Amino acid sequence: MSLIGLDIGTTGCKAILFNEDGQVLSQASREYPILTPQPSWAEQDAEHVWHLAWDALKQALAGSPNEPPRAMALSVQGEAVVPVDADGHALRYAILGMDTRTDLENEWLVERFGAKELFSRTGMPVHTINTLPKLLWLRRHEPQLWSRAHQFLLYEDFFLRRLSGQGTISHCLASRTQMYDLAAGTWANDILDKCEIDPERLARLAPSEQVGALRPDLAAELGLREELLLAAGGHDQACAALGSGIISDGLAMVSTGTAEVVEVAMRSPVLSDALREGGISVYRHVAPGLYLAMTLNHSGGLLLRWFRDSFCCSELQQARREGKDAYDLILADAPSGPADLMVLPHFAGSGTPTLDTRSKGAVLGLTFTTNRASLAKAILEGLTFELRINLDLLRDSGIAIHELRAVGGGARSPLWLQMKADICRTPLRVPGVTEAACLGAAMLAGVACGVYPDVEAAAGRTVRAGRQITPDGRHADAYEDRFKVYTRLYPALKPLHEQL
Repeated sequence: MSLIGLDIGTTGCKAILFNEDGQVLSQASREYPILTPQPSWAEQDAEHVWHLAWDALKQALAGSPNEPPRAMALSVQGEAVVPVDADGHALRYAILGMDTRTDLENEWLVERFGAKELFSRTGMPVHTINTLPKLLWLRRHEPQLWSRAHQFLLYEDFFLRRLSGQGTISHCLASRTQMYDLAAGTWANDILDKCEIDPERLARLAPSEQVGALRPDLAAELGLREELLLAAGGHDQACAALGSGIISDGLAMVSTGTAEVVEVAMRSPVLSDALREGGISVYRHVAPGLYLAMTLNHSGGLLLRWFRDSFCCSELQQARREGKDAYDLILADAPSGPADLMVLPHFAGSGTPTLDTRSKGAVLGLTFTTNRASLAKAILEGLTFELRINLDLLRDSGIAIHELRAVGGGARSPLWLQMKADICRTPLRVPGVTEAACLGAAMLAGVACGVYPDVEAAAGRTVRAGRQITPDGRHADAYEDRFKVYTRLYPALKPLHEQL
């Protein structure tokens, strides 16, 4: 018997079958593009994503024929909006969370409700990432589609609508839309009413862990003989937090993939002005009774990949020839301790807490002795200084952080892990399974079908502790001095970037 975690990410999907102890039995993945038909737009063909995810699911199931699946839950990218017809088919491309077209709609929301009121009610700061301003944009700019659409779904409810016939959304994902009352645990009907959005055109909030079963025709296509239960999943970063064991106060996850995200678990939501002004969202965890605070750095691993692909062709070729990791080759000659350079990693604007879309990347300290290894290390340091800024803000708001669990591609780099421990002065632990989003979704599926009595039991059985990285006092002290300099970079360069 197996449990399925199906992850629908921003640039790819992955289906993984786990046994009851959290061991990977089989997996398959697919990639898909982000479409940018206009500047500041980011869209995706949701129907194409559906077909690729279905292919990945079929392949993963074929890879473990002797372990029939009992239940499945979804881990999905947040905030994407998919208008659908009565049969659940997309009427236009999804508008993704990274889309930034909704400035005017956000101005209207601030005038109508006030930024502080919206944050205190919904936990979501005013930002283009949110679902609510995207719906207002659709009503204003595409009125015919607005009238024709049966519902407006996110990826979780879009998939569940196709899989089971019923569009159901988890409280976790709903709480990231800016349309959910964080305290009441329901859609914020007064906000919806003032925005002229009928709650019937949104998905039903999940009433329990079980939200349905796979349609018989789809089960037959997969060759399943037994019913496949479908469980409430959630936001991919929340599922990854669960999959790395973030289910108590004081624990946090740092997920380093295309972007870098921190998720901190809380027993009650902290809705301070500092978090609101820093753009840090607060929403419901997939673990019942818990909340999460989330920071975001848009660049993350994407910046290192850009550097690799743009300047390190020889290392890429050597890695392919010798079966090695290109990043290990690039950083092989990196200096010990802080680099002589300093990089402001705002190549896609700044993330939390400044959220400045006009900020740009910068490199300071270049000399004729600069080489690729030292520049690559300076990039890692700049990204980690941004992480430290966000952790300091969370701590200053009264949120305890005793340990970081590292997942994603960045968790494979011993150099970067040690750097994070040193710069942030916080111990890190790498879970045994780094595909934490899929594991978290599979854990939710297991709770829904009775394999585990609750998420605590699921985590105790499936989340295995890996290696621990503790701060090196000598390097931590040296980085403390560098960090003080780093915090002056953005304010100093801000007016120059605005002129550029």
